[in-house]
Amino acid sequence: MKSLRKFAATLAAATAVAGISAHAYAQECVDPGQLVFSIIPTEETTQELDIYQPLLKAMKEKTGKSIEFFMPTSYASVIEGMVNGWVHVGVHGPNSYVLAHEKDPKLEVFATYTKTKGHFQEEGPGYRAVLLVGAESKFDSIDSLKGTVVGLADPASTSGNLMPRMVFGEVVKTGPEIEQYFSRVVYTGGHDQSALAVKEGRVDSAFVATHRLDNVIDRELAKPSDFRVLWESDIIPQDPMVYRNDLCEPIKAAIRESFLTLHENPDAKPLFDGIKSTKFVPMEDKDYDIIRMLVEAEKAAEGK
Repeated sequence: MKSLRKFAATLAAATAVAGISAHAYAQECVDPGQLVFSIIPTEETTQELDIYQPLLKAMKEKTGKSIEFFMPTSYASVIEGMVNGWVHVGVHGPNSYVLAHEKDPKLEVFATYTKTKGHFQEEGPGYRAVLLVGAESKFDSIDSLKGTVVGLADPASTSGNLMPRMVFGEVVKTGPEIEQYFSRVVYTGGHDQSALAVKEGRVDSAFVATHRLDNVIDRELAKPSDFRVLWESDIIPQDPMVYRNDLCEPIKAAIRESFLTLHENPDAKPLFDGIKSTKFVPMEDKDYDIIRMLVEAEKAAEGK
């Protein structure tokens, strides 16, 4: 590709008199007939699809294209859909975005959302991973959890797998192999399942994202008083809104505008209320470098 660009530049210079410009050799951008949108699966994906309708309508109006929703089965299915080019816009988790961008640099974050203060969530465009135990649990410290059963959300989850292994693992001196500290590590399939597994005593503790825990409480599946927090991480950037950057620039600009101006639309209030937010804000790839550092540390620990 580098040699092709060099050739194109040389040819353009040599034929300037004939009016041939270098951009004629640039790679053609993608202008699909319709845009496919997807979001990482959560405890309320179906509900989120309903509340995302004002956004889908805004994207349709601003891009002039029909919008199809792809219902994913896992974090990985959203990644693969975007890497393979048939999902054009997606909501990822921070870790799943970094994994996806590593597979295909054509995937680019352009926005995230701010969060309002909740039961466990603090205000701002970030959240924390917390280690929960039941309110009536006998466990009252990290040390007391040694040899117990812990719940993780999904292998591609930032707060439900990466942070526990790479940050909490340093706290308990195991590194990423937290299996050495706990008697068993269980992947529950999601943050809601992790929180409910703690509440119902099916695991002794679990790592859950603060905003996802708030969602469980707001759905009246649990109460704040059902849980105690024994550990919390530093701030993690919120879920990134991602598009393929090989889309034609007018399409990308229209997508960005759809997100970043959505709070001006009264019809979008249920969306922002539903995700406990006030607006989407711009984000860049470098904002997720903290996640990359964790991923690199994990790879180094695994000898990759």
